[in-house]
Amino acid sequence: MPIRFVLVETRHPGNIGAAARALHTMGFDELWLVSPAAFPHAEATARASGADGLLLRARVVGSLREAVADCGLVYATSARPRTAYYWPELTPREAAPRVLAAAADGTAAVVFGTERTGLSNEDLELCGGLVRIPANPAFESLNLAQAVQVLAYELRCAAGVPPAPPAREVPLAPAAELERLNAHLAEVLVEVGFTDRLGGPHLSRRLARIFGRAELDQHEVNILRGFLAAVQARRRRAGSG
Repeated sequence: MPIRFVLVETRHPGNIGAAARALHTMGFDELWLVSPAAFPHAEATARASGADGLLLRARVVGSLREAVADCGLVYATSARPRTAYYWPELTPREAAPRVLAAAADGTAAVVFGTERTGLSNEDLELCGGLVRIPANPAFESLNLAQAVQVLAYELRCAAGVPPAPPAREVPLAPAAELERLNAHLAEVLVEVGFTDRLGGPHLSRRLARIFGRAELDQHEVNILRGFLAAVQARRRRAGSG
């Protein structure tokens, strides 16, 4: 099942091993690590408790952008509300069928931030949804491996519940294509003088979140890019006239 679990800037190697063990027990084997503080590490191997093979296959990359570039659906996880983002907050049980549906056509990713601060705003910009684990409001903090275990468990349960989600006719556009669309849109917004009253990148970021929630397929991205290119071509012709 092509579901990628991505750990971003994990500080403690033991948490990497514990997360690998959690994934192995639920039948998942794709673990990506973004700039871990220490890996490989003996503590990671010890905490993996038999999931050494999964650790050996783990991919280490330098940025979240690289980790999710080919993923059609990318969900962030958070232990706290992110009110600046205009996504619906999903529980793991609500998110699981959506992740499985996206994985049926390509690769989907679930992203976990560093232990102390979670994901940065820049990393959240690369995600199309937010997953929060319902917990005791007075003590919501979960260990990283616990959070991985909960998501992996819900995905395993959802995978065994018929009917299976229908396959898409066209695969979801990967994150790299969405990023190019967002950059193209920002360029056109400047060219036509359509700016946010707040100034800065607020408008383009909000539009990027709209596209993230829409779960665009590759054909839809191509249509939007074609439309933006047509706007630019018309403006050039008008300017030359």
